[in-house]
Amino acid sequence: MRLHPRTLMIFITPAVLIGLWWGYVTLFKVPPFILPPPQMVGSELVRLFAGGTIWPHLGHTLGIIVAGFLLGTMGGLLLGLVLARLPGLERMIAPYLLFIQTAPKIALAPLFILWFGLGITSKIILVVSLVFFPVMIGTVLGLRSVSPAMLELSRILHLSQRQRFLRIELPAAVPEIFSGLKVGAVQATIGAILAEWLSGGTGLGYLMVFAGTTYKAPLLFAMVIVTALLGIAVYQALAQCEKWLLSWR
Repeated sequence: MRLHPRTLMIFITPAVLIGLWWGYVTLFKVPPFILPPPQMVGSELVRLFAGGTIWPHLGHTLGIIVAGFLLGTMGGLLLGLVLARLPGLERMIAPYLLFIQTAPKIALAPLFILWFGLGITSKIILVVSLVFFPVMIGTVLGLRSVSPAMLELSRILHLSQRQRFLRIELPAAVPEIFSGLKVGAVQATIGAILAEWLSGGTGLGYLMVFAGTTYKAPLLFAMVIVTALLGIAVYQALAQCEKWLLSWR
């Protein structure tokens, strides 16, 4: 059975990167506290998962990502729908939305902690702030990308506003909406890690801080790998959902 070239690359690329990593560490005799060899990081990953140490932290981070992503998505979809219908309102509030979006989240995170405390609320709000804008932009662009010919057809068929939205506008907007959702999913992962980095005693971000402050380089590298894989998993889940929804294309 021949494997598809893309499938082969999924296995070949990590193997090449790990080989280069191992070769660099071995050839230049890099100290483990600066760059641990891949086998040491692999052993740390096995210890974390086999011993069950990582599961509470992984569950905590995943919970923040899911909660913040869902709330940010709902807010972005609703406001995007309103702004797509009311261009005048968009022109009025666009400068304020842009200001909020361009404000560095690393600076806003301490403010959220100050306003909402060290608990899970401030972490979820930070994730919501990162997810909201790309979803809103994707919704506005998607709803405005509907072909004029399709809108004219809806008028000829005397479709109601609800029927036009469900049968024409929403299906046409799905690709742009999912583009925003996928960007938001990656942002949600980054935001959750950042929030746990700044405050909290549980989560992958906390483990990163712990590993860095105690000079446990294998644990730090293991957390970087787990975080990256978590972000990829969330992104791929949305990509598969998009593929299923757009199967009619």
